Amino acid sequence: MAPYFAFLHHLAAFTLFASLVIEFIFIKDELTLKSARTIQRADMAFGIAAGIVIIIGFLRVFYFEKGSYYYFHSTPFTIKMAAFIIVGLLSIFPTMEFLSWSRSLKAGQLPVPDAHKIRVIRILIHLELVGVVVIILGAALMAKGVGYSG
Repeated sequence: MAPYFAFLHHLAAFTLFASLVIEFIFIKDELTLKSARTIQRADMAFGIAAGIVIIIGFLRVFYFEKGSYYYFHSTPFTIKMAAFIIVGLLSIFPTMEFLSWSRSLKAGQLPVPDAHKIRVIRILIHLELVGVVVIILGAALMAKGVGYSG
């Protein structure tokens, strides 16, 4: 069963990363109805993937793999979890903005966020992408036992 959970965990993680890349590419100074809808769908996929990553991740920690003792005595695991929390917190502002577009998009009207807001969202998404890279590094180090103090 553990390999299937590992597969689902990795699939969700790659979906999370791809969703962020799509958001980053499509959030531009000039939005279109199509790009705004694409951003909303990508953000929804990001949220669902993040939920799956955390649920399956904790199932793997407590019921599969090396056991919770190993993970809770691993510095890369701690860094990985901190980075995951930071990425989640960074995603709040963009998600709230994207959700605020729903009424306009349902009416067939283009949301009109100001250029400063778009710039802030792009910076936040960029930081989220950096955070995901830190998570991937932490996962690789953790899997090889680097930083284990148990």
